[in-house]
Amino acid sequence: MRVIRGMAGVLVFLLAGEVIGRIGLVDRSYLPPSSAVLLRIGDLLTNGGFLQDVGFTMKAWAVGLLIAILIAVPSGLVLGSLPWVNSAVRVLIEFLRPIPAVALIPLVILMVAEQSKIEQILAAYAALWPILINTIYAVGDVDPVPREMARSFGLGRLVILTRIALPSVAPFVATGIRVASSIALIVTISTELIAGGGEHGIGIFVLSASAVAGNADVVFAAAAIAGLLGYLIDLGMRYLERRMFRWHFERLGRTA
Repeated sequence: MRVIRGMAGVLVFLLAGEVIGRIGLVDRSYLPPSSAVLLRIGDLLTNGGFLQDVGFTMKAWAVGLLIAILIAVPSGLVLGSLPWVNSAVRVLIEFLRPIPAVALIPLVILMVAEQSKIEQILAAYAALWPILINTIYAVGDVDPVPREMARSFGLGRLVILTRIALPSVAPFVATGIRVASSIALIVTISTELIAGGGEHGIGIFVLSASAVAGNADVVFAAAAIAGLLGYLIDLGMRYLERRMFRWHFERLGRTA
């Protein structure tokens, strides 16, 4: 039922775009009909050059997200387990977290010349915070009874962290990664659009297409494909959450 409602919403949106474009309420050179955009989407998905741009963007996205995971999860476990360390760095985290990743583009360009590296660094920076914050709070909410029992049996802090805390926080870390994956994709494409200078990427393709008059359908089609990628990524992440942490969602009495 939820899928049907979602599809109905998409169909209404497309129908509205078709009607507005056909009756001339908005100039078709700025807002083409939905049918023209859908046809252009089909053309792009069979275009080897555009698919290469998609592959370039997705590679930068994947590397940036992986870097964020490798940094945020261990850091979150440490900060959540050691309140005094958390207190010491909390001000720094709250200072850095609100800074938009795209605002750091000039600084990163000064340090790194390669386009893919710039995208990876900024995607990792943006994706870092949802994972880190989720992990910190999840560790703080771990049931203290199993931890105290483990301590009474003489288990060390590292063993408690890996065998008791980590399994408990894993579903929350997965949720943080799912949220971060969309943010990383947004930042990757935005960096391509704003920084420019590269040869490949969805953002570079959109930037080049927008410079040509009468190319609105191409721009909308590329943007729609980027949105579809984000939706498929979120869908895949939700599926993995349901498969890997079924016990967690059954305990909460809901699905992912």
